[in-house]
Amino acid sequence: MAMSPLLFIVFLLMLLEPCSSSRSNVYIVYMGERHHGLRPELVQEAHHGMLAAVLGSEQAAMDAILYSYRHGFSGFAAVLTGGQAARLSDWPGVVRVVRNRVLDLHTTRSWDFMGVNPSPSGGGILLESRFGEDSIIGVLDTGIWPESASFRDDGIGEVPRRWKGRCVAGEKFNASNCNRKIIGAKWYVKGYEAEYGKMNTSDIYEFMSARDAVGHGTHTASTAAGALVANASFRGLAKGVARGGAQRARLAVYKVCWATGDCTAADILAAFDDAIHDGVDVISVSLGQAPPLPAYVDDVLSIGSFHAVAKGVVVVCSAGNSGPYSETVINSAPWIVTVAAGTIDRIFLAKIILGNNSTYVGQTLYSGKHPSKSVRIVYAEDISSDNADDTDARSCTAGSLNATLVKGNVVLCFQTRAQRSASVAVETVKKARGVGVIFAQFLTKDIASSLDIPCVQVDYQVGTAILAYTTSMRNPVAQFSFPKTIVGELVAPEVAYFSSRGPSSLSPSILKPDIAAPGVNILAAWSPAAAISSAIGSVNFKIDSGTSMSCPHISGVVALLKSMHPSWSPAAVKSALVTTANVHDAYGFEMVSEAAPYNDANPFDYGGGHVNPNRAAHPGLVYDMGVSDYMRFLCSMGYNTSAISSMTQQQTTCQHTPKSQLNLNVPSITIPELRGKLTVSRTVTNVGPALSKYRARVEAPPGVDVTVSPSLLTFNSTVRKLPFKVTFQAKLKVQGRYTFGSLTWEDGTHTVRIPLVVRIIISKFYVNA
Repeated sequence: MAMSPLLFIVFLLMLLEPCSSSRSNVYIVYMGERHHGLRPELVQEAHHGMLAAVLGSEQAAMDAILYSYRHGFSGFAAVLTGGQAARLSDWPGVVRVVRNRVLDLHTTRSWDFMGVNPSPSGGGILLESRFGEDSIIGVLDTGIWPESASFRDDGIGEVPRRWKGRCVAGEKFNASNCNRKIIGAKWYVKGYEAEYGKMNTSDIYEFMSARDAVGHGTHTASTAAGALVANASFRGLAKGVARGGAQRARLAVYKVCWATGDCTAADILAAFDDAIHDGVDVISVSLGQAPPLPAYVDDVLSIGSFHAVAKGVVVVCSAGNSGPYSETVINSAPWIVTVAAGTIDRIFLAKIILGNNSTYVGQTLYSGKHPSKSVRIVYAEDISSDNADDTDARSCTAGSLNATLVKGNVVLCFQTRAQRSASVAVETVKKARGVGVIFAQFLTKDIASSLDIPCVQVDYQVGTAILAYTTSMRNPVAQFSFPKTIVGELVAPEVAYFSSRGPSSLSPSILKPDIAAPGVNILAAWSPAAAISSAIGSVNFKIDSGTSMSCPHISGVVALLKSMHPSWSPAAVKSALVTTANVHDAYGFEMVSEAAPYNDANPFDYGGGHVNPNRAAHPGLVYDMGVSDYMRFLCSMGYNTSAISSMTQQQTTCQHTPKSQLNLNVPSITIPELRGKLTVSRTVTNVGPALSKYRARVEAPPGVDVTVSPSLLTFNSTVRKLPFKVTFQAKLKVQGRYTFGSLTWEDGTHTVRIPLVVRIIISKFYVNA
């Protein structure tokens, strides 16, 4: 039975226990979806009246309220005592009262690597520059630097008439900073200041406006929709034409995060409310809360994104940077597109020339001044400070080195279990007045930003060879070469070491992440206000890594897809991305995952695979969903039918069977507990040629027999949707280990692939390991 977005969220919020305590006295009073036909100003008046009744006066209500959510949904944020919040929780029409939370922030090559060509003659499907011009990407981040060349509006038409947003003035930002590219800009600080007090811009460099003082928001916005910028580089590295994926799409900026790195729930929910009202097509969110995760009801990203998705807006979120450990993926609601990070085929290399003429190669982003002659190398463990143990010194942990012995030397450091960061080693050596770092580590493609002194990252083998030279010579010396940008000679993509992995800790039957995209060493626009080092000052473009960088890549692709297929639902868009993704690298080998050790990547690393934008434009079949599907998903989590019926005012029956959660029509099948035999169902919608026949091809997970019925799907002008069933039978007595396979539908032109993830459970006493 179909259910409205209001009833769905009411159900979600009322059936969970109250959230945990918090030091904040900011509360979000959530009242579900705004009643249709009720003007926003009347909704706001009702919020003020309710609060005045609880606080005792209109003035007290005006002083306490921070935001009135009155567009995409109804509710407000206010400064309250615990008693006042409790009274409001019993008020008629109030669904839920939750405490404020604080969330964290998590190119010249990447778009070429993905096959998205800016030229109309590029020969691809998504390549014509006209695509994306009517798409509007809302970016919730640290703001934007509007003067960047990435945000020129040359050749872009007038702002779409449906747009309802505006540019809100503030410190060093006014309406003239918007154009036909940046069509909206708002900023939200009330929740932050209620949490931390008035922001003191004399203590921290920040703008009380949508202007970006950090750089993160400018980077993500330009990655998604930046204009063509010739000769862009980061201090000479990665030089080329910088551009976003949907270079003609419009940008709406919602500044919810500040220079401290903090973003509060009240501010984020206000931005979602405005973005829905303003008319964005895509919301790009490169932030989140690290594990342990709150329930979906307590997560503003889940709540705000649900309302957006219910109105046809695709919400794209970063998967988190807590990898390579399992169950660390965040932003895992099934209505969100959750993005992992992968590498591209570009690397930055420099030579290390030792005094004995031996030469080694490592990775670096340092392109500043180098000493004109060779410099002495010292091994970190040999120059430890008096109060440091050998392990801390070996990895150049903060305060572990003798500054007198470091001064003027290059220091050789080794990564340890306790200290894995090259950036920490650089800071330690720099403070001790060293002139360079060689950091031996488990090597990944993610390069630390060393800007004041050279840092070359090498693997343990090279580091050990340099150590042998250092300990065998009376005066060991080394010299660094200037770095070079190497393109097209690196096997890619690989799943980045830092990218958070599945399964989801909230709903393990829903595969997360959904998709992977470039997120390592991405060049994009930067805010000149964000000085990257005391020696260098500001830059206009910067190289950065994280799922924060992979998220806007998918947001840009989604803007193109929505422009080509405006009637597609958010679920259909996600399905197109997932079912057409690549699971092999550019050389045809199975993708690998940066871990210790490297291993073959699997769906917990990348979901459906690495995004293939051109194939996503014409997927053939999609796995579509709506609010009623999410309702059944939540029913399967065990909520009681009487509570649902009281909210819907209709009799609702939930199917309390384990497989009902497995039947959510997502483009994957994940079975956390397979005990013998199990059948699940899916439905596909034909979005390709009307007359089509698709045959099933199964790559069964090891230890499992898989059958599909029917194995042939025939579509015509009247039959656009067809269901099928997939039966899994455990055939090996192996317990507790996930195995992976795939189900692919093929018609000779389209290849529609979904992951199959199964864990066999035999003993009822099995405990998760």
